[in-house]
Amino acid sequence: MERVNETVVRDFIFLSFSSVARLQQLLFVIFLLLYLFTLGINGIIISTIVLDRALHIPMYFFLAILSCSEICYTFVIVPKMLVDLLAQRKTISFLGCAIQMFSFLFLGCSHSFLLAVMGYDRYVAICNPLRYSVLMGHGMCMGLVAAAYACGFTVAQIITSLVFHLPFYSSNQLHDFFCDISPVLKLASHHNHFSQIVIFMLCTLVLAIPLLLILVSYVHIISAILQFPSTLGRYKAYSTCVSHLIIVTVHYGCASFIYLRPQSNYSSSQDALISVSYTIITPLFNPMIYSLRNKEFKSALCRIARRTISLS
Repeated sequence: MERVNETVVRDFIFLSFSSVARLQQLLFVIFLLLYLFTLGINGIIISTIVLDRALHIPMYFFLAILSCSEICYTFVIVPKMLVDLLAQRKTISFLGCAIQMFSFLFLGCSHSFLLAVMGYDRYVAICNPLRYSVLMGHGMCMGLVAAAYACGFTVAQIITSLVFHLPFYSSNQLHDFFCDISPVLKLASHHNHFSQIVIFMLCTLVLAIPLLLILVSYVHIISAILQFPSTLGRYKAYSTCVSHLIIVTVHYGCASFIYLRPQSNYSSSQDALISVSYTIITPLFNPMIYSLRNKEFKSALCRIARRTISLS
């Protein structure tokens, strides 16, 4: 550690994997394979949706946006983590840390709002099927996605500015493998309570508002499904919502555990494990859950595969 008393911190040192130094090469191989698999799965999903006209509907448009978001989300964190697993000095510059935090928060917050948009899409499809094509036209879909990313951008900009305007002296050891809010805040030499309250409130709102919108959507969805005359109709409607509910549960479960706790309850080893799950594992499984449970998507994937084989 490059430590000089009362010297402004110019870089940070990641310590997350220092306790498992002998396993770092093995972790590198495992995380690299997971990362490549994530890129491949999400790439296949995006390509299938773009190439098959039967999937050119709002539900799959949002799924393609989700897959793009997952690719960018992992790109912000995983390549740097892989380099650090093989490096002797696992450092990141002060500016690089700020950029990484902003990018991570921007994509993560946008993800929360995007899940609310997908919940609204399911609400319109099930509760207003005759007006679905009118209510969820191309302009509306683009507007909802733009609004989700605008909210994510605004929140990320405010939180990153508040964190990196704090003074950082002497200590530069981050007990994590990327620049998350809590580990960086712990290194601040002076804690501005107003900034901490604003950050906590923003994190709460980013999770609570989309979650509330999703819950309202599903109250109406469940009410509508119960009125369906046939069991088959209820099953089909229910099956289109299960994947979304699984992703919502995982996303909000992990995010709430990390960001909605008092800082005194922060545990570096426990949070590092949760961080690995939502930065590496969930971006792989989220689109898979959405696509592989969907017969329409699997049929489109088979058509694309047959078309590719016949052309070759």
